[in-house]
Amino acid sequence: MIVVVGKESPAYVAAAGEQAVRFVDSLDDASDVYGEMEAVVGHVPPDVLVKAPRLRWVHSPSAGVDADLTPEMLASEVVLTSSAGNGGISLAEHSILLMLMLNRDVPRWMRAQAEHRWDHYRHGELAGRTVGIYGLGNSGLDLALKAKAFHMRVLGVRRRAEQPAPNVDELCDLDRLLAESDFVVVTTPRTPSTVGVFGRDAFARMKPTAYFICISRGGIADDEALLEALRTGQIAGAGLDAHGVEPLPPDSPFWSLPNVVVTPHNGATSDGTLRRHQEIVADNIRRFVAGEPLRNVVDKAAGY
Repeated sequence: MIVVVGKESPAYVAAAGEQAVRFVDSLDDASDVYGEMEAVVGHVPPDVLVKAPRLRWVHSPSAGVDADLTPEMLASEVVLTSSAGNGGISLAEHSILLMLMLNRDVPRWMRAQAEHRWDHYRHGELAGRTVGIYGLGNSGLDLALKAKAFHMRVLGVRRRAEQPAPNVDELCDLDRLLAESDFVVVTTPRTPSTVGVFGRDAFARMKPTAYFICISRGGIADDEALLEALRTGQIAGAGLDAHGVEPLPPDSPFWSLPNVVVTPHNGATSDGTLRRHQEIVADNIRRFVAGEPLRNVVDKAAGY
C-alpha cells in the first residue's frame, strides 16, 4: 500500500496502477495500516517509522530533507527521495527579486509611496556586479542563468567541483567568493557540513558594500553574527527568506532593521513549484510500482 499525506490526486492513482493508494490528512489517520505500508509520500515521524516493518520508500514533499533525516531514518534501509528541483526556478526568481530590492533600495520607495511622497534618488543596477552562489544545485544553477541575463559575473562554490556548472564564470573556494562578491546568495541545503558556515569570520571577509541573501534554509548563517554584521555596517544589508527560527518571532530584530528585506520562507510557494512536485511524485510512484530506479534519491550521509 502507498499512503499519501495530502489531497487526493488522480495522477497518483493512475501512476500506481493496481497498487492500492490511500490519501490521508495526517499519518495518524493511517494508523490502521502501518503494518501494510510499503511507501509514504509525506514526512514520516520516527515513531511511525518503527511501526511500519514493510516500509521501503518515503518521499519527502520538500526539496530540503534536513527534517526527514532523523536518527531512525538514517539507521533504516528505507529509501528516501525528495522533491528537489520543484522550487528551483521560483527560488532563483526570488533571489533576483531580493537582489533588486536591496540594490535599488525598494523599501525606500515603498515608504515614500505610503507617505504619498515623491522620493527621486540615484540607485544601483545589477549589471557588472558579481554574485557569489553558495551551492549549485537546481536553484543555484537557475540563479546563475538568470544572473547572466542581468549581465552579472557569477562565482560559485559547490561540493562536487567536477560536475558541470553552466553560466558560472568561475568555481572557487568560499574565501574568494566572500571577498569578491557584491551579492552572496545561499542556495545550499542545510546539512551538518553547512550549519553555521556563515559566522562572524565569514561576514568579516565580505565587502562592506555587499549583500547577504539566504533562500534555502535557516541555520546556515549564525543569526547573531549576521545581526552584528548588519548593525555595524560590516555588510550593506540582507535579503532573508529562510530563517534560523521559523516563523520568525514578532520580536526578532530582523523585522525592523532598515537594511533587511524579510520574506516568510515564501520564495518557492508558487503554482509552478506545486506542479513540478506533483510531477516528481507521480513519476516516482510509477517507478516504485514498476521496480525502476527512483528519482531524487537522497544520499543520507551527505544530507541531500
